[in-house]
Amino acid sequence: MRLFCHQLRGEQRLFWRSRELAFFTFLFPILLFILLGSVYGNDRLKGEHVTGKQYLLAGILGYGVAATAYAGLAIVLVIKRESGILKRLRATPLPAPTYVLGVLASTVLVYALEAIALIVLARYLFHVRYPDRIGSLVLALLLGSLAFAALGIATTGLIRTAEGSSAAVNAIYLPMSFLSGAFWSPHSYPHVLRVVAEVLPLTYFIRLVKDVVLRHEQIWSDWRYVLVVAGWGLGGLLVSARTFRWHPREG
Repeated sequence: MRLFCHQLRGEQRLFWRSRELAFFTFLFPILLFILLGSVYGNDRLKGEHVTGKQYLLAGILGYGVAATAYAGLAIVLVIKRESGILKRLRATPLPAPTYVLGVLASTVLVYALEAIALIVLARYLFHVRYPDRIGSLVLALLLGSLAFAALGIATTGLIRTAEGSSAAVNAIYLPMSFLSGAFWSPHSYPHVLRVVAEVLPLTYFIRLVKDVVLRHEQIWSDWRYVLVVAGWGLGGLLVSARTFRWHPREG
């Protein structure tokens, strides 16, 4: 436990000291929420029966988990791998599971702080009601952060260079965020885009969060969303176990 706490503190220091990482994975989703909420927050969204600012809370919580737990984690791990940091860590007394757990805990903590900031800002800037089902909300956000973290770790096995990590990850998670309806309702999308959205994990996470945050339902009200997100997370975990590398791929 002492090693885990030490690793968690170290990961937190590294995260907040990296201005670019902290901005794009923590602060940028919050700024997007404020900007988009101010532009079309009072509009009624087609097929959603909520205002834009209400929908945006659920959508940006989804975008935040993709930016923080998926993109941020994947990029950092690739950079550490290719710079030899992960290889050197394997030569230290720190057990590999403790390192991985410390990284995951740090990622979940950052996303938790981001989620709290979004909910508080939604209440005081846009008068969006606080969620009633706090326990279900915590479970939903924890499920999403762990599932997307597993997918992020799995993605590192597909990326060969540190220089290409940002471009490769952005090419995956940004289109996924748009198609999944993180910024506006997908009801107005062309049919082919709605079909693509139906297979994306972020679509189901946003639906799950929307039910809990906006409709004040329990997390188990619709098990389909939970099972799909958990299934993608389990798939990412299985792929990670087979493809994750501690040694640089270059050279």
